[in-house]
Amino acid sequence: MSSQANSQSNHETDSMPRLLPAAILRDDAQALQAARELADTARTQAAQRDQQRQLPWAEIEQFTRSGLGSISVPKAFGGPGVSFVTLAEVFRLISAADPALGQIPQNQFGLLQLLRDTATPAQQARLYRSVLDGWRIGNAGPERNTQNTLTLKARLTRDGSGYRLSGEKFYSTGALFAHWVSVKALDDEGRQRLAFVRRGSPGLRIVDDWSGFGQRTTASGTVLLEHVAVEADLVIDNWRQSERPNIQGAASQLIQAAIDAGIAEAAIDDAIDFVRHKSRPWIDAKVERASDDLYVIADIGRLKLDLHAAEALLRKAAQVLDEVDAGPVDAAAAARASIAVAEAKVLTTEIALLASEKLLELAGSRATLAEFNLDRHWRNARVHTLHDPVRWKYHAVGAYYLNGTLPARHSWI
Repeated sequence: MSSQANSQSNHETDSMPRLLPAAILRDDAQALQAARELADTARTQAAQRDQQRQLPWAEIEQFTRSGLGSISVPKAFGGPGVSFVTLAEVFRLISAADPALGQIPQNQFGLLQLLRDTATPAQQARLYRSVLDGWRIGNAGPERNTQNTLTLKARLTRDGSGYRLSGEKFYSTGALFAHWVSVKALDDEGRQRLAFVRRGSPGLRIVDDWSGFGQRTTASGTVLLEHVAVEADLVIDNWRQSERPNIQGAASQLIQAAIDAGIAEAAIDDAIDFVRHKSRPWIDAKVERASDDLYVIADIGRLKLDLHAAEALLRKAAQVLDEVDAGPVDAAAAARASIAVAEAKVLTTEIALLASEKLLELAGSRATLAEFNLDRHWRNARVHTLHDPVRWKYHAVGAYYLNGTLPARHSWI
């Protein structure tokens, strides 16, 4: 394990994480195999990392070395360009082992999709190549104390042939582990731009001050930027994305849903294991084993059915994204993709919350002991599903089918 694994809360750094040689996977099958191997590794110490807020440096480095970081790089640029079906399954597999590990690279994949839509060919070639070479991309997240998550105070100003970037960000998942930090800011004309900042750039500081009670080891804390120099070639005109229909938001949400599906699977697996081997039967059940309690059996059956339904909609949503991505993306196609993902997101949210709550109810009072750390499933589900409100998914789906209203286009739908 690298020395970076000993990073503590409120640790501040501007240094570049070490660069590792990264494999380039050839196809979807290799991506799925690499995800299974990473999940097997990550699962063994996931509960301990959560309890002690130990950042998963070794696991993130395995993610990079395995080639998983570049599976969405298009084939035209030397990557495997895997399907959305495979991408969702990769994140589901990893998140069932450790959802913090699943969340850390989520923004990298949203940004790889965004580069397809808005970057110039030269920018695509440069940034895709860096990811193939093992560079990780983190996100300087939304800003606090603003009207909403789309409001920007960060500023990108011209400085000779380049730019200077200043601002403060939070919810910056992945930034601490990253070689590139992507930052949204307003330029001199008031347009939204996306700057890629090299780690180690003077004026860039990353603070591991994430104190959320769930997803504890995502390091989703603060990014500070003070007159940071940025090359002009590393500034993306992402304001252009609003000019035409696209699936960037749907692609981002698909990953969120896959993470929640992974949380749900892990919670149900732990519930079954605990009930089988550790729980005592309720006295009125008059059975020898807790696993023979008729009500417990029925509840496990319901959880499994709800999980399978959520997983089925997740696969369907990914298939819709693949279909839409294969052809011209007009407003109707983009809406179809967003609604398919919204439907999946509703079910993955609800089963993640229900399964992590039912785990404790069915397993009994012994399951609350700190030595088992089973409450991490609920904490992770509750925190991660707050990324965007599921009530607005219901609204988007209802408005689409009832009134033909197309959903809004942003990263949260």
